[in-house]
Amino acid sequence: MIHNVGVDIVEINRIRKINNLDKFLQRFFTQSEINYILSKKNIYESIAGYFAAKEAVSKALGTGVIFRFTDIQIEKDTYGCPYVLLNNKALEIAKMNSINRIFISISHSENYATAFAIAEKEG
Repeated sequence: MIHNVGVDIVEINRIRKINNLDKFLQRFFTQSEINYILSKKNIYESIAGYFAAKEAVSKALGTGVIFRFTDIQIEKDTYGCPYVLLNNKALEIAKMNSINRIFISISHSENYATAFAIAEKEG
């Protein structure tokens, strides 16, 4: 059963204009996510996509961001498909709402990155 959905869009040029990119990465992403982002040819598209994904997940949880962005972790499976890991307060919120899985899709064009999340509830 669907608990909620979330969607977000990020303008990639806003990411390019960030003054202290290292500080931004440390604040919003886990070390695993940073490693992935830095391995990509166009890091700005990846940053924007992952940031949009975290926003979409927070909306799908039904709360918005009331926890640390690093409580939502975006990973890739062996086929390159993104999936969500929740930690700390985001995980507590999911458990309180009987959310057992979050589906995520991330896409980008030359100018924008977008993400769509679906929170699935038990029952």
